[in-house]
Amino acid sequence: MEHLPVFKLEKWIIREFENEDIDLVRKASRDPLIPLITSIPEKFSKKSGEEYIDRQKQRHKTDKGCSFAIADIETNTAVGSIFLGLHNVDEGRALIGYWIVEDFRGNSIIRNTLPIVIEWAFNALKIPRLELYVEPWNIGSIKTAQSLGFQKEGLLRSWQEVGSERKNMFMMSLLATD
Repeated sequence: MEHLPVFKLEKWIIREFENEDIDLVRKASRDPLIPLITSIPEKFSKKSGEEYIDRQKQRHKTDKGCSFAIADIETNTAVGSIFLGLHNVDEGRALIGYWIVEDFRGNSIIRNTLPIVIEWAFNALKIPRLELYVEPWNIGSIKTAQSLGFQKEGLLRSWQEVGSERKNMFMMSLLATD
């Protein structure tokens, strides 16, 4: 895939990461959780921020995934990310993940932007199943995913290392046929 598509909504644009998104990386690196569950650097520096952005730009070129920035449509200021992991796409499934920096949480940004990426994954990429892993305490993310049609499939015990601890995760899924 040469370039990711750009999706424009009323208030948001979903686009590839840009060098100007360095401030988003800085803000996300201060979050107590985002660096634990993503490749956002735990200790921000200009170099580590630039390296993060470069990795996001390259993911779709290596068929590892599609990393989108979510930005304000008027200012182009990035506030979060949606990632579509393609490691298991040959088996008919992809991993979806998302995060928003703290200042913008609670504003239904993911609720408004994620459906576009889901539709693109199902229709353009022909992926039959999307999977999402969420820690049981993350009620906001669970409710958002359920409002978009994701269903809990079960609790995966000690599924993923988050920081220095193994954490339980709910497996949630959405099928193209749902």
